[in-house]
Amino acid sequence: MHAIPAVQVRLSVGRAKVFELIKSGELRSVKIGKSRRVSESALREYVEGLEASA
Repeated sequence: MHAIPAVQVRLSVGRAKVFELIKSGELRSVKIGKSRRVSESALREYVEGLEASA
């Protein structure tokens, strides 16, 4: 599971963009306590979706 700052680095986007992707449903995440986490598989699915639409 990746914290939001790690997702920002992996995707080369800002914090607001990560939360926008999560809110829109494009990037799956889970809430653990007060923090939000993104699984490796969710990151992979998002990137594969970008590659497929390119």
